[in-house]
Amino acid sequence: MRKTRGIGASDLARRVGVSRQTIYAIEAGTFIPNTEVALLLARELEAPIGELFALQASAPAPETLSAELLSASPAGKGQSVRIAQIGSRWMSVPVPVTPFFMPEADGILQEAPVNGRQAALMVFAKEEASHHRLLLAGCDPATSLLANMAERASGIEIISAAASSKLALGWLKEGKVHIAGSHLEDRQSGEFNLPQVRRQFAGEEMLAVTFAHWEEGFVVAPGNPKGIAKAEHLARKNTRFVNRETGSGIRSLADRLLADAGIPAEKVQGYERIAFGHLPAAFQVLSGDADVCLATRSAARTFGLDFIALHSARYDFILRRRSADLPSVKALLDLLQLATLRRKLEYLAGYDTRHTGERRAI
Repeated sequence: MRKTRGIGASDLARRVGVSRQTIYAIEAGTFIPNTEVALLLARELEAPIGELFALQASAPAPETLSAELLSASPAGKGQSVRIAQIGSRWMSVPVPVTPFFMPEADGILQEAPVNGRQAALMVFAKEEASHHRLLLAGCDPATSLLANMAERASGIEIISAAASSKLALGWLKEGKVHIAGSHLEDRQSGEFNLPQVRRQFAGEEMLAVTFAHWEEGFVVAPGNPKGIAKAEHLARKNTRFVNRETGSGIRSLADRLLADAGIPAEKVQGYERIAFGHLPAAFQVLSGDADVCLATRSAARTFGLDFIALHSARYDFILRRRSADLPSVKALLDLLQLATLRRKLEYLAGYDTRHTGERRAI
């Protein structure tokens, strides 16, 4: 009825006073509106309420779907996922769980991925995974600020897939994500991301769009009780370190710091212990399971931890140049010019946004 009236889901949601996801869920039969919402829908669509809703014998059963799973760490049966479509391919991304609330999800894993790739899902409303969804792989937790603003401003949903820079670029190369976030530094030139992208995407027209510059360094407990200030301190017997996965920019930084200090990896307690992401690594320090990790200043701020700056890095969004012409991608990149977003990145995450939104053709 909505489509015959030429009304968009976002427009109808605004008129009725609900979210766009609620409209999609009502249309998919997975959400039953209360009396007030049903009457408002009937009024806005200029139709008797009986033409919009009818009793059903039972609720529609969830669909099954085969999708590729994008996950840096193992995921098992029952894991909540978000889904998105890229061309004719369906992708699924595990949803992180916190102790405080149940995560938003489109379905759950029915079976672990077959051959490490295809996963069997039970999805609740495949219709919601529209072309307004963008898959963005990377490790910057502050992209959630951009995602929230994008949905409010233009109805675009960003599905974030946690990944190291190298893994994110690998998924982009394979056509599994729209955008990859990266902060890989070339040791010879000191340039970030561009040399790696030129090597990995040789012959393709690519684009790098700066999200922000950030500081990387040691994240320690408040007051820095172990007095950790340089790489040599990681070799102390009473210091527990938590590392990042191979392929991450932080892992490369850790290896470089240790090499420059002449410290073998085996001398660092916890070098083989892996946290998948800046926030998970910082949380290990917060919980007392580790004394120190390498992460961004924003990760330390999130948990009220102390931070010792060691290095500055540039975090870029990498995408194919043709993707920049997609309406959803264009709307997303336009948001990088907003002063509101930049202020949030500066004050909440501690980022340098002077070059945010700058584009480099590769």
